Amino acid sequence: MSALLDSLAAGFDTLPSRDAAGLGGARRAALDAAMRDGLPHARVEAWKYTPLRALERRTFEAVEIAPTIDSALLEAIPSPRIVFVNGRYHEAGSDIEGLPAGITLQRLSNVLDDGEADAASFMQRSYDRSDEVFARLNAALATEGIVLRVEANRQPAESVHLVFLGSGDASDQAWHFRHLIELGDGASLNVVEHQLMASEHRHFANSIMQVQLGKGAHLSHARLQDESAGATLIHRTDAVVGEDAEYRRIDLELGAGLSRHELNVVLLGERSHVHANGVLLADGKRHLDTRLGIDHAGRDSTCELVWRGIGSGRSRAVFHGGIQIRQGADGSDAMLSNKNLLLSEGAEIDTQPVLVIHADEVQAAHGATVGQLDPTAMFYLRSRGLPTEQARQILTAAFCRETLSVLEDTGMRDAALVRLDHALERSIPA
Repeated sequence: MSALLDSLAAGFDTLPSRDAAGLGGARRAALDAAMRDGLPHARVEAWKYTPLRALERRTFEAVEIAPTIDSALLEAIPSPRIVFVNGRYHEAGSDIEGLPAGITLQRLSNVLDDGEADAASFMQRSYDRSDEVFARLNAALATEGIVLRVEANRQPAESVHLVFLGSGDASDQAWHFRHLIELGDGASLNVVEHQLMASEHRHFANSIMQVQLGKGAHLSHARLQDESAGATLIHRTDAVVGEDAEYRRIDLELGAGLSRHELNVVLLGERSHVHANGVLLADGKRHLDTRLGIDHAGRDSTCELVWRGIGSGRSRAVFHGGIQIRQGADGSDAMLSNKNLLLSEGAEIDTQPVLVIHADEVQAAHGATVGQLDPTAMFYLRSRGLPTEQARQILTAAFCRETLSVLEDTGMRDAALVRLDHALERSIPA
C-alpha cells in the first residue's frame, strides 16, 4: 500500500459530516475501492505520461485551520468572491454581500450540515474505473467546496469569483474540494476560478467541479491556475450541457509542480456547444497534464477546442484531446487544435489527439504540432533592433493570447491576460 493513500485515509473515521445527507455508505465504498485498486501505474493508458511514483511515497496531513494571509493578495479580485485557504473557508477574505438576485452561493460544509439529501445528491455519483482513484478519494473525503446555483432566466452581469489559495505551513497538508455549478433554463453566469499561492508550499489539493447547464443556459468560466512550484494539484471537471446551452471556458495552467486536469464535457442536448481553450505553460521542472473528453450525444452539437503548450527548462507538458461523436449525434461539428512550442532541449511535450465517430453527416477535424519559434518571425523582430530574448517573449505571448478569444466578457479576458502575461514574463524573461 502506498504511503500517500495510507496518509489520506487516516482521517476518514474523524471526517466532519462523514455520514451527513445519507452519504456515509457511499463514502465508505469509495474509500474501500480506492484503497483496493491503489494508484494507477504507467501501464494504465490514461496515466501513461504522468508517473506517480514520487507522489506515492509522500504523506500529507489533514488541514485543521486556515492560516492567515496577506489581505493584499485579494485586492485585485473583485466581489462577489468566496475564498478558501488550504482547503478551509476564509471568512475575512470572502465578500458575497453583493451577490446578484437569483443566485445562491453556499459552502458544501453548510449543505452537508443541513443534512438534506436532495441538496447534496450530486455527491452520490460513483466512479467505477479503477484508474479513477483520485475521484474516489474525493467522493470519500470531500467535506468542503462551493455549491453555486442560478435560477432559471437569471442573467446577472457581475462575475462570481471563486478563490482557492495555498499557503506554506510546517507540514505538508492535503484537502479535497467538491464543487457544483448549476444553471437553470435560460440562465447565464460568468465565473472566474483562481487557484493561486499565498506563499510557497508543497501541499496536495484534490478537486472535482460538477457543472450542469439547463436548456438555453450560458456559462463563461475562466480557471486561472498559478500555484506554488512545489504544489500538487489533481483537478477534474465534469460538465453536462443541455439543449441550446453553451459552455465557454479557458484554463490557464501556469503553475504547480504537478498539475493534472481532466475536463469531461457531455453535449447532451440538441444544439449544445462547448468552446474550451487553454494554455499549458511548463517551465522549470513542472509537469502539466491535461486530458479532454468531449462526448457528443445530442444532434447538431458543436465543440471548438484551441490549446497551446510551451515547454522550457526540464519541464514536461502532456495533452490528450479526446472527442467522441455517439451514434445518433448526426450534424455534430468538432474541431481541435493543439499547437506547442519547445523552447529548450531538456523540455518534453506529449500530445495525443483522438477522434472517434459513430454517427453520419458530421464534420470533425483535429490537429497537433510540436515545434519551435518561427525563425523568419525571429529574424524580422531582430532586424528591427529587438534583443533575442525580448523577441522570444513577444512571439510566445502572441502564440498564447490567441486562446483568450473564448472569453466574451472583457473583464474576465483582462484578468486572464494579466495573469498570463505575468507568468510569461516570469518564465521567459526579456
